[in-house]
Amino acid sequence: MAEVLKIQKWGNSQGIRLPKKILEILDLKVNDTILIEEGDDCLKLKKIKKEKRKTIKELFANYNEDYEKQEIDWGEPVGKEVW
Repeated sequence: MAEVLKIQKWGNSQGIRLPKKILEILDLKVNDTILIEEGDDCLKLKKIKKEKRKTIKELFANYNEDYEKQEIDWGEPVGKEVW
């Protein structure tokens, strides 16, 4: 798909508006993050995929060591701290 776009002034900046069809093709939505790369006389836009947050089980899936609970002396309460 090829489309001619015009660079327009937005406040103190300049920008282009991406047509709805291009947003649909690239599966882009408001507030998505994109990577822009300069090439041989061209610009390349690439959607940056959000990484899914891992659950606690996923984070510790390969952790095989025993956990030894230990008590730490943090000192006396200071100010309005309550223990």
